[in-house]
Amino acid sequence: MRKLEELKTGKAKRLYNTDDATVLWVEYLDQATALNGKRKEKIASKGALNNQIDCLLFNYLIQNGIATDFIRQVSATEQLIHPVKMIPLEVVVRNLASGSFQRKFATTYLQPLSRPIVELFYKSDALDDPFINDDQVEVLGLASAAELAAIKQLALKINQLLQSRFAQANLTLVDFKIEVGYLAGQLVLADEISPDSCRLVDQTTQASLDKDVFRKQTGDLTTVYQEVLTRLQNSEVAHVSR
Repeated sequence: MRKLEELKTGKAKRLYNTDDATVLWVEYLDQATALNGKRKEKIASKGALNNQIDCLLFNYLIQNGIATDFIRQVSATEQLIHPVKMIPLEVVVRNLASGSFQRKFATTYLQPLSRPIVELFYKSDALDDPFINDDQVEVLGLASAAELAAIKQLALKINQLLQSRFAQANLTLVDFKIEVGYLAGQLVLADEISPDSCRLVDQTTQASLDKDVFRKQTGDLTTVYQEVLTRLQNSEVAHVSR
């Protein structure tokens, strides 16, 4: 497998063609952004940490029946994926109140929700990824009612699995964002799952262990992401050895 020309560079990843038309090469970058890319900084080792966390979690989800675009990890900072026809939605699942939900509804931080909720955002940097409801999604032709039902079902199943996996690492999954699309006619999980796209807190102290420490400038991102990776790796070993 050979990496060929660059296709595009995003906020935290770079995408390349390969000599196989069914495979893309992803490189995770040592870069963090906030405010929809308006704030950007170089962060040492972030690419390697995010890639390794993402690969670990995608392998776990695949083992538990979730269809994804992921193929395999090829280096500390790189992985291979299948090209996917993306649906231009960001799908957010919330278990506890935080972020925009907390601001909009004046809840307390980490207030438990009676059940997980799914929110949709239209994926558009130019529009700052606005909130979008089901009717708007359908009228704009982004997805049908049946597709939306399947997307939400997939998101909630992923939530159950991630909550369980993070709990093994003494982490609480507050909320997370995923993106989905079609691969060979099947709805699949795509993009990434990492502390860039999740809110995680320590089960005991409720200290943030995700990109909020960068957004709020309350800690060192490299240290926090290394802690998440170490806990996931150690709990994976412990789980397998039982």
